Amino acid sequence: MSQPSSAVVKKAEEYYDSSDADCFYNTVWGGEDIHVGIYQSAGESIYDASRRTVEQMAEKLHSWFSGTQVLDIGAGYGGSGRYLAREKQYEVSCLNLSEVQNERNRKLTEEANLSGAVQVVYGNFESLPFEDKSFDVVWAQDAILHSGNRKKVFEEVHRVLRPGGEFIFTDPMQKPGADAETLKPVLERIHLESMGSVECYGNYARELGMETIEVLQMPEQLVNHYSAVLHNLESRHDELKDVCDPAYLERMQNGLKHWIDAGKNNALDWGILHFRKANS
Repeated sequence: MSQPSSAVVKKAEEYYDSSDADCFYNTVWGGEDIHVGIYQSAGESIYDASRRTVEQMAEKLHSWFSGTQVLDIGAGYGGSGRYLAREKQYEVSCLNLSEVQNERNRKLTEEANLSGAVQVVYGNFESLPFEDKSFDVVWAQDAILHSGNRKKVFEEVHRVLRPGGEFIFTDPMQKPGADAETLKPVLERIHLESMGSVECYGNYARELGMETIEVLQMPEQLVNHYSAVLHNLESRHDELKDVCDPAYLERMQNGLKHWIDAGKNNALDWGILHFRKANS
């Protein structure tokens, strides 16, 4: 069993394995999709917006057909993997460091009759437990920020991709020149000293000889999503306090407000980044 290779990753594992985090993300954040959504109208459900992110990312994989082997790093509850297996007939490996989330992923995958197409693997993206050139596509949604060594994540992704393979992901990022005081409470909540950026991710890809296919920046969706989650949390607080620790809910409420404030103050970025490994 692969072991987490940085203190930041270990902290993330402990956090997502907690019963409060499992309750919150399964109940409040959107169910099987626990990542930022793409909203088209006010009041849209978190589930619909989150599923739209998966759909738009999947549409960008137009070069890949049935049987494509995909690695989802930081797969959470596996909603994206099941979508890719069901709608695109891909073979998906869901890698995740939270065994609490992995168990829920396995259960949902079995209930969807997709266990033959989706496997769930414990591990982390700084030390991928796979052979070189094992996958056609590596996929991630709002996971890489939890690494304390994002360059290593890119190196590992590059290692396991076959020549011509693609890396597509979303991630909350910081904008160049973002105010340090504005970012401070955001970074403290996720136990980080910094976040990635479009520029640094592009540099990591170039250093590995990867081609940029597309960078689609949508920072407004980060604010939209965290605002929707905060509204859901506040409107269901009385219900949730019976199943989640009230102190945890209060911390989440404050944390969401920090993210929203930082986003509105132009300190944060979010979007879809898409790269291709060289053919040789």
